[in-house]
Amino acid sequence: MSTQGTTAVTKDIRQDFLSKEPLPIDPKVEEKLVVARVGLLMQQPFWGNLATRLKLIDATHIIPTAATDGKKFYYNQNFVRKLSVREAQFLFGHEVGHCVLDHFSRKGDRDAQMWNIAGDYVINGMLVEGKVGDPITVVKPLLDARYKDMFTEEVYDNIYQQAKKIDISSLYTLDEHLPEGEDGEGQGNGGEGDGEGDGPLSKMPTISKEEAKKLKDEFREAVLSAAKAAGAGNVPGMVKRLIKEFTEPKINWRELLRQQIQSLVKSDFAWSRPNKKTWGSGVWLPGSKPEETIDVHICIDTSGSIGEKMLKDFLSEVQGIMDQYQDFKVRIWSFDTEIYADKEYNEGTRYDLSDYQPEGGGGTDFMANWQYMRANDIQPKKLIMFTDGYPFGAWGEPDYCDTVFIIHGNDKIEPPFGTWAYYDPKEGVTVK
Repeated sequence: MSTQGTTAVTKDIRQDFLSKEPLPIDPKVEEKLVVARVGLLMQQPFWGNLATRLKLIDATHIIPTAATDGKKFYYNQNFVRKLSVREAQFLFGHEVGHCVLDHFSRKGDRDAQMWNIAGDYVINGMLVEGKVGDPITVVKPLLDARYKDMFTEEVYDNIYQQAKKIDISSLYTLDEHLPEGEDGEGQGNGGEGDGEGDGPLSKMPTISKEEAKKLKDEFREAVLSAAKAAGAGNVPGMVKRLIKEFTEPKINWRELLRQQIQSLVKSDFAWSRPNKKTWGSGVWLPGSKPEETIDVHICIDTSGSIGEKMLKDFLSEVQGIMDQYQDFKVRIWSFDTEIYADKEYNEGTRYDLSDYQPEGGGGTDFMANWQYMRANDIQPKKLIMFTDGYPFGAWGEPDYCDTVFIIHGNDKIEPPFGTWAYYDPKEGVTVK
């Protein structure tokens, strides 16, 4: 694992900055932080606008380096004293980055340590690429060029898969990640590291779930305002994608399926049903007749994490939609690097749809679907792919057919073409 600052060490040097008791506020440290924020505001307006909204809180006896809850910037003056102004700018960018990327609520039930490490890789890489201050040298930030432009979920998955090959305990995040508490005002029950017992980290401030949600909403508005003030050219690409999610309409994946399948219904003409609006003119024009046969092709990615319950949910939704029509054809196959279990269902076999059993389980090659369609002269009116969104290579051929991707497992992946939504058994998702 070729990373900067990830070689095994005997101890976490961040702990050396902790003070046993609260220290008097050092005016020089505060001045350095103020100068750093003003510099960010002038040089990096997006980051500067967000950094200046954070209230500075000296937490030298609680936090080894720095932390934030989206409202306050907690800092250790022993640590900040060793930073240059530009390194302090990097530190502000790092703290703001956790809020911008909403790392607190996106964690879910993932391992906290690996999630925090993944988040640091993403943020630090983004700051280095955007030349936001200078990378800190006292405590080397986690950096790896392989994670460029990757979402935190993707980095986490990569780290998780390598957990047995690398020494996770030797990877230290730049800052602390505040735990959620019950009241949001008292002392926490520990955060990352030795947060249990009577040590300094056991006194880390906490925020309640209600306060966390409120701060998330407030910071989202702040991100939109900061992006507008900074101008499109000064906003990182990953942040632009997040802003796009904030501002685009939401729709349930089930509704997307319904809309896409219904879009196949076209009108034909029948002389047996004349258009009454033309009677007065003495001209008889044909009326419209809805087409009753719906033809849909579905391919299922079997290389990912599709569970049996998830698959039945997806297929039963398709079947429910098809049941609304007098006649239909559904052709389904599964794939990894090859095509398997190619089956066709129609009106006479409609109740067999939910019993479809996918095959495969190897690597992932989306192009195998297009090669198979070309080889077998298959030209779908609508191709719906159920996938985890991790192709090995290309996503497919954009101009071959109308393609819809239903993506599960990661709501940050964006296909380069087609229409897509993110699988969620309950909630609405962004449609592209």
